[in-house]
Amino acid sequence: MSIAFLLTGVLGAVLPLLTAQSPASDQHQHVMTGMQHPNQEMQVERQGSGTAWLPPATPMYAIHWQRGAWALMAHGNVFVQFLHESGDRGHDQGGSINWLMGMARRPVGRGRLTLRGMVSLEPWTIGGCGYPDLLASGERCEGETIHDLQHPHDLLMEIAGAYDAPLAGSTRWQIYGGPVGEPALGPVAYPHRLSSMPNPMAPISHHWLDSTHITFGVITGGVYGLRWKTEASAFNGREPDEHRANIDFGALDSFAGRVWFVPTPQFAFQLSAGRLTEAEASAPRGPRGDVTRTTASMTYHSTWATTLAWGRNAEAGHATNALLIETNYTPRDRDSWFGRFEAVGKTGHDLAIDSGGETFETYAVAKLQGGYTRYLREWKGLNPGIGGSVSASFVPASLQEIYGSRVNAGAAVFFTLRPRAMVLVQE
Repeated sequence: MSIAFLLTGVLGAVLPLLTAQSPASDQHQHVMTGMQHPNQEMQVERQGSGTAWLPPATPMYAIHWQRGAWALMAHGNVFVQFLHESGDRGHDQGGSINWLMGMARRPVGRGRLTLRGMVSLEPWTIGGCGYPDLLASGERCEGETIHDLQHPHDLLMEIAGAYDAPLAGSTRWQIYGGPVGEPALGPVAYPHRLSSMPNPMAPISHHWLDSTHITFGVITGGVYGLRWKTEASAFNGREPDEHRANIDFGALDSFAGRVWFVPTPQFAFQLSAGRLTEAEASAPRGPRGDVTRTTASMTYHSTWATTLAWGRNAEAGHATNALLIETNYTPRDRDSWFGRFEAVGKTGHDLAIDSGGETFETYAVAKLQGGYTRYLREWKGLNPGIGGSVSASFVPASLQEIYGSRVNAGAAVFFTLRPRAMVLVQE
């Protein structure tokens, strides 16, 4: 827990030194720095994780400042939480879910260079193989499939760069890549979606939608206009191992493609597909299996922020689907009401269930969660908050004996700290 409070202190003590901020108003501050072209400005406004897009109307919760030709940004989200999941597979845990990101951007030639880094202290602030999240699954730890837990993020979540420049008229080209990054596959990763931001818990559909947001080796090329984008990636599709402080390099032998459509400032649609080579190990020291992942999503932002997403994983001999809908209502950046519903088909392998030899027997499971965060008075450009949530996890009758009940309740209480919406810092 001491590291969790240390990270909270870093956000609270270091970032405010960069700003002398007036008292918070009820309006989001959309301040763009280092922009020279309307298409560039829209690109920054809607930038999510990796090269994924949010609706342009989405506010950015970050601190910005200018140093010469460089436009700099720092943002993140820290939770110090206590989680409870009931049932025979549930347990309690305290810890900290957290991430911190920095970005630097400047004009280079006819275009713009962007450098990004993102880290998490979860390898030390989350105990064991992960935090309690009934029906969550994915990756391996201590020789077993991780189940009913959300694994910690790796220390290095992104070390990447991008360059974009004019191509013709309002059309531009972009290249992105690095040793740690995100390929063109899936919606904006859940930590960066406004519909998910007040919620500390990861979706149980994470490994059907956006688990590739931490990929050790990626290169992406794309072309985009004011309302559309098309892009393709070559990347290392292997899931990270349980040693969260290292870099799990591998061949860039996985491929993905994605298209975006942004018809209005409030909407962003995406459709993507990828072939993940040797994505996950099926047994300790066993061969890794290939996965073909297909996703589609719609994100809307006004006073409400809502994401609707579908994902499908096709593996040897079977395929499973996941559906997610999540929403967040945050008027005036003070009271945040959030909710999420998911329905996922998970195999006996996903849930570490002995199915009598039928490893890929599929079980329809679902999770419903709702919560509230009260953001307190702004402090030097940062918004502290306190909140809580409740959940219900649903399993079929065939799993009742394993989980203890067909419906198991969960609860969370937490303290959170994040930057306020788009703060500009000037020298």
